[in-house]
Order: sequence, then C-alpha cells, then structure tokens
Amino acid sequence: MTDKKAKSGKSKLLIPLIVLVILVACGAGGYVVWHMMKGPADATQAAKPEPPPAPVFFALDTFTVNLINPDNDPDRVLYVGFTLRLPDQDTLRRMTDYLPEVRSRLLLLLSRQNAAALSNEQGKQELVNQIKTVLAPPLVPGQPQQTVNDVLFTAFILR
Repeated sequence: MTDKKAKSGKSKLLIPLIVLVILVACGAGGYVVWHMMKGPADATQAAKPEPPPAPVFFALDTFTVNLINPDNDPDRVLYVGFTLRLPDQDTLRRMTDYLPEVRSRLLLLLSRQNAAALSNEQGKQELVNQIKTVLAPPLVPGQPQQTVNDVLFTAFILR
C-alpha cells in the first residue's frame, strides 16, 4: 500500500508539472510567433527612409538687359528668367523681404555679361555660378549669408 500511495503522490505532482511545462511552452511559442509577425512590419518602417523635405523655389520675374559686345552693337539683348532653389523657408522669406536688393544685384550682374560668352553651355554654367556668388553676401548687415542651391533657367533668349 505504501507503494501505491507513493505512486499516487508522484502522479498528483507530475500532472500539474506537465501542465505547467505545456503552458510555458505555449506561451514561449506564442511570443515567438507574435515577435516574428511584428518584427518585419517594424523593420520595413525603420528601413523606409524619410522623404526629403519639399523643395523651396523662388521664381523671379524675367530680366531684359543690354549686353556688352566687342562691336558696341546696342541690339545685343539678353532676356532671361530663372527660378532659385533655396535651402529653407527662412532664406525664401529674406529674399522676398529684400526683393528690390536681390533684383538690383542680379540686374547689375546680368548687364556685365558678354554676349559671346553666354552663347554656349559653359558660359551659361558660369552665369549660374556668378548668380550664386552675387546673392551669397547678406542682404543687410547682421543677417546670415544667403545660400542658393541651384539656379534654374525658365527663359533664355540671346538676341
């Protein structure tokens, strides 16, 4: 009888232990499945790059200027329109606030151009660099320098 009591005591202890092991295994399996299902969604969101900020453009009215040429022909005229690509809204606001200063700088620059130099691609690229340079200094003392990321021509007629 003692043998039977020992067996029944062990079986009473063994059944809850088996149930506990099964519950822990199911919990661990459920966690692994949940983690696997959740993991790829987080990875795709983490891997997805944030879209770049919207570009800031500043369209200027067209300019018409007489050009320098070797034969002093007064009919050499440049009709040019362009849009500036700016780094941020603060620069756009400063350019807009001081638009007469910006246009004056650009008119002086354009009127110094040579008609022969602007007739090829290299001359146009040099003009882009000159525009960036002439707009870089602060518009008024105490302001930061202006940054122009790019100059995009919208009209270019050399006559």
